Amino acid sequence: MDAATLNQKLWKGYGKAAKYIGPAYNLYRPTSATNPLGNGPIATLNASFNAQDMTYGKPNIYGKPLWYALVDGTQTQVGDYLINAGKTFFIAAMQDTLPILAVECNRTLSIHRPAQQGAVGAVGYGGNTASTETMLMQGWPASVLQGTKGEKNETNLPGDVRTPWWAILLPAIAGVTLRTSDTITDDLSRRYVISSAENTDLGWRITAQQAQT
Repeated sequence: MDAATLNQKLWKGYGKAAKYIGPAYNLYRPTSATNPLGNGPIATLNASFNAQDMTYGKPNIYGKPLWYALVDGTQTQVGDYLINAGKTFFIAAMQDTLPILAVECNRTLSIHRPAQQGAVGAVGYGGNTASTETMLMQGWPASVLQGTKGEKNETNLPGDVRTPWWAILLPAIAGVTLRTSDTITDDLSRRYVISSAENTDLGWRITAQQAQT
């Protein structure tokens, strides 16, 4: 049996098992950077998610957005979303003969690029404002979890707290490259500035500093 056939049988087996133990999820496949879920679901699949291993022997813990997905992998692709009434996941990896890796999403993000000043001399205010930003991605479910303990405030007043850092995971989409200083807003109206953005084979892995509380 060749590897491709083995994968198909393995993923079909996941789907059969999920029908007995997993609830129904709507499957979404983003085709637009600014409207990833706008085309509606393309299928409904049963899916079950388990943490740490494939034995269902351990609960998930704080700060761990990664889950193994028991779902019919012949119907899914990397970057797809699985959504039901209470949970949202995106498929991060479908590696040969290995469990399907998914990321649990807890926020919805939009990403913008600040305007770049191209002129010289007296050109007016050059700071970043929402009205001059370019939309890169809009309405993307993502994982946003606490990163390091935060950055010390430069003013260092007695009541100041550290500015938090966040670890962000979201799918990649063709034609969009994120970079340092791009800004992010979420569904809680928090604002972040990207410090680093790595486009991995599992999607975007981003470190961002919160710019607005």
